[in-house]
Amino acid sequence: MTAMELLRECYEIQGKNFDKAGEVSGEIKVVLRDLGIDAAHLRRLVIVAFEAEMNVVMYAQRGTMTLIVTEEDINLETTDEGPGIPDIELALQEGYSTASDEMREMGFGFGMGLPNMKKNSDEFRIESNVGKGTSVFSKIRLPAHE
Repeated sequence: MTAMELLRECYEIQGKNFDKAGEVSGEIKVVLRDLGIDAAHLRRLVIVAFEAEMNVVMYAQRGTMTLIVTEEDINLETTDEGPGIPDIELALQEGYSTASDEMREMGFGFGMGLPNMKKNSDEFRIESNVGKGTSVFSKIRLPAHE
């Protein structure tokens, strides 16, 4: 049986727009805080959301982030229209990055995005088609209600 959805929100992310980078994850933080999500789970989800958002901003033309909250978990699905990831296993290694020098000068692209997303997720999956885009799914389980 699937848990009942309490909330489903879809956010648009504009690629290459560093001025607005972090706005979507900031909105998600407010929404989850208003729902009463505890600080520990909120922190993990915001890390995942921010890293996913930054990957879209850095590498893709555009993307969407869908937040789905149930009584049991918080799910975040990020899909982009970008270059894709040729070697997912390599991309998941801490410190591996394909960021440009310009991105690094702005303080991004140190190869911790995907590893941080995976570390802060209870379930984590990446699907990517080179030349078409990438989808990243993250699930964070919430404590059982008593």
